[in-house]
Amino acid sequence: MVTSPGLDRSTVLGEVAGAAGHLARICFKTGPPTLTGVELEWTVHDTADPARPLDRARLRAALGPHSPSTLDDTSPARPLRHGSAVTVEPGGQVELSTAPRSSVAALVSATQADIDELDALLARAGLVRGQTGIDPWRDPRPLVDTPRYRAMRCVFDRRGPAGQTMMYSTAGLQVCLDVGPAAGLAERWAAVHAVGPPLVAAFATAGRHAGRPTGWASARMAAWLDIDPARTGPVWSAHQPDLDPVAAWTQYVLAAPLLCLRHDGPDWTPPRGVTFADWIAGALPDPPTTDDLEYHVSTLFPPVRPRGYLEVRYLDAQPGRDWTLPLAVLTALLGDERTVRAARTIAAPVADRWRTAARYGLADPALATAAVALLDLARETLPTLDLPTDTHDEIDRGIRRRIAAAQRGDR
Repeated sequence: MVTSPGLDRSTVLGEVAGAAGHLARICFKTGPPTLTGVELEWTVHDTADPARPLDRARLRAALGPHSPSTLDDTSPARPLRHGSAVTVEPGGQVELSTAPRSSVAALVSATQADIDELDALLARAGLVRGQTGIDPWRDPRPLVDTPRYRAMRCVFDRRGPAGQTMMYSTAGLQVCLDVGPAAGLAERWAAVHAVGPPLVAAFATAGRHAGRPTGWASARMAAWLDIDPARTGPVWSAHQPDLDPVAAWTQYVLAAPLLCLRHDGPDWTPPRGVTFADWIAGALPDPPTTDDLEYHVSTLFPPVRPRGYLEVRYLDAQPGRDWTLPLAVLTALLGDERTVRAARTIAAPVADRWRTAARYGLADPALATAAVALLDLARETLPTLDLPTDTHDEIDRGIRRRIAAAQRGDR
């Protein structure tokens, strides 16, 4: 969680108003949009036999001093050469979280250099990154075990297998964008949600899981949607388009059930059904603090999560260098007020079709039409990103490939 310097993170929350004020301060930091970041996640596989189960010791040895503490509690957890932090998800997925950059060109250059470094580390251990949004070969299997992950699994299992699929098999691509000026917050918030379903369809890569076709264009997104709508459903909806973003997010956070209740013991599973609002109202023996609130926010996974910036979470992992395509598309679409309005207008007819996008992808005609128009708009705006010629041309070719796929109605 990104917090402002000087905030007292141990303040006891005795009323909802205090929680609401804290959320507004830490989750929506408005101002000119100048910084962009990415978080890239991949499944990891044996180079010769991608269906072979991943071994924890082997992955730890491959990452060496870059291993996170969840994998090796003695590791210095050094960032990669260009600043990306390395983390490992519950199923052994490796994630790079970049430092934010003031230009897309600088972000692409630094991030690709860190990806290349990661590839070299994995290759020396006979490992390779996956190329899709869900593990195509293996069933869900835990690799990293912590009190947080055990509590997550316990709570998710109450609703079915989707939680384990998400935790142990999925890989996503997150684009992190500044919130933007306060005057344009509502429009930008609506647009980044509205374009979600057509972009899910355009960039779906998760059709095959555990050696079988899933029947979904993005089984990764399907798993997220099936976990718990109070925790993974979108905060914005076209049915209530004018809700104030800060008020809507506050309501969402306070109404979400607790996922973890931290303490010194190994079992962090919370009492069933207790929301953060309930906790403030006295449902648990000790009142929550602002630190507890920030931790609770870290256990919420909507398609767009405000963390001081907008963390766009609805995209599948992409093959090769194609991770640059949704990064460039989202940055271009949200670059200024004109493109934000145009993107929202284009996406309006399909703005709530998250499940349809996950199921049918570009085979759905309405989603394909919106995706073509959004990708065309992004191509028109691409020159404003001031990319080097070779990077611009590579991304432009990639976007045109996606436009062609949408026009064909590819799944």
